[in-house]
Amino acid sequence: MNNPSIIALTPGEPAGIGPDISIVIAQRMPAYHLVLIADPAMLRERARKLNLPLTLDEWGGRRHAKKGISILPVRSEGNAVPGRLDTANASYVIKTLETAVDGCLGGEFDALVTGPVHKGVLNDAGIPFTGHTEFLAARSGRRLTVMMLTCPGLRVALATTHIPLSEVSRRITPECLTGVLEILHSDLQEKFAIPDPTILVCGLNPHAGESGYLGREEAEVIAPVIRRLSSQGMRLRGPVPADTAFLPSQLEGVDAVLAMYHDQGLPVLKRHDFARAVNVTLGLPFIRTSVDHGTALELAGSGKADPSSLDAALKVAIKLSKKNRQDVQD
Repeated sequence: MNNPSIIALTPGEPAGIGPDISIVIAQRMPAYHLVLIADPAMLRERARKLNLPLTLDEWGGRRHAKKGISILPVRSEGNAVPGRLDTANASYVIKTLETAVDGCLGGEFDALVTGPVHKGVLNDAGIPFTGHTEFLAARSGRRLTVMMLTCPGLRVALATTHIPLSEVSRRITPECLTGVLEILHSDLQEKFAIPDPTILVCGLNPHAGESGYLGREEAEVIAPVIRRLSSQGMRLRGPVPADTAFLPSQLEGVDAVLAMYHDQGLPVLKRHDFARAVNVTLGLPFIRTSVDHGTALELAGSGKADPSSLDAALKVAIKLSKKNRQDVQD
């Protein structure tokens, strides 16, 4: 535990603000070791545009790590012009993620923090990318992972992630919901040190189905899963109508809320504390956190990008990685 945590950081889409906020973070002397997985030339050029100094030693492996910042080079093939997407950079973005995941799986890094990617340009390049959560699950060989956003005072997990709204209902199956709740419960215990977590489960339909008059998913899927897992010892409440689930009276004593789909729960959390919101992928064999914002192409290279979410993601990753390392030693 005397050795610093080693955190891998992928800046994401090179035309966006990921490189900008990574460079801002690199101005500090961290109490951990930060490994930037990126194109050094791209970072140097962006630092020049931002009028910020940037000196990075090349990553020399875990045994040489001490507090500070280094770079693990991955070369880009396209032009990294701020604000201008280039499909030629798509393979570079994926390569940085593959390098980071493989390093985490191999024990080289203690955690992964990811900057924002642009799904549209990745798909335009012929890469079927729906989101970090799904990519990390596939690369790690995990059938199911859970997307959870956290900020001071609130945690929101998702039963489904980046899918069209028209597909949500058929994805809410007993198997899916059971798996999500088991992962959420387990990681709240193991990663967040909550011995007996209480989870509030949202309904899918307005008024949680209104006794079946507004939908049958609550009666046929959600409520039976809650009853079965509650009988096994989980502290679950619901299904609760989503329009009242986030009232202070409902959230009292609740450690996490499970929303049924992306835009059911995340607007509330982002309104609660957007600047300090952090995306955490649960169910992976390593720690992964991320910023909770997009590429903000219009701000890239301007010096106006706010690094608060990246700073928060790094703090959560460090906290979770320290606990994980302690558990391994124990």
